[in-house]
Amino acid sequence: MPTPTKGARLGGGPAHERQILANLAQSLFEHGRITTTVTKAKRLRPYAERLVTFAKRGDLASRRKVLGIISDKGVVHTLFTEIGPGFAEREGGYTRITKIGNRKGDNAPMAVIELVEFGAPAKKAVKAEAEKATKKAAPKKAAKAEKVEEPAVEAEATEAVETEAAAEGDDK
Repeated sequence: MPTPTKGARLGGGPAHERQILANLAQSLFEHGRITTTVTKAKRLRPYAERLVTFAKRGDLASRRKVLGIISDKGVVHTLFTEIGPGFAEREGGYTRITKIGNRKGDNAPMAVIELVEFGAPAKKAVKAEAEKATKKAAPKKAAKAEKVEEPAVEAEATEAVETEAAAEGDDK
């Protein structure tokens, strides 16, 4: 069971807070990004990511759980047909919070919470970049290794010539 959050609730009571979070999640899935206060965005992130995880499962029980939270069937359909499969390869981190400054009227800190782009998951994209950098650096390292080996070969050849000369000098 998740630990309860400290401090005051968003709407005053627990039922109102659940409704606020459900409406924020519905708007997020409907529009892809919403602007809200930093506090609401931070409270919405785990809530929305849990719903996306249900959508990734895609079974009937998960759909019924989400329908118990989000009332709009069209948004639930979008969540299960587009958003969930879009994040199939991703293991978490479906949302991004960006702070945008303070609201003009009451100076409340504002933020944009949005769904990150579908497709290549973050870990695979970073891994691909790392492999690309490794391949790019590999020829440079090979060239340096060849340069290091050449003086060693030259030194061995010089020693062999000196040894032969000394052997010939002993024979005379």
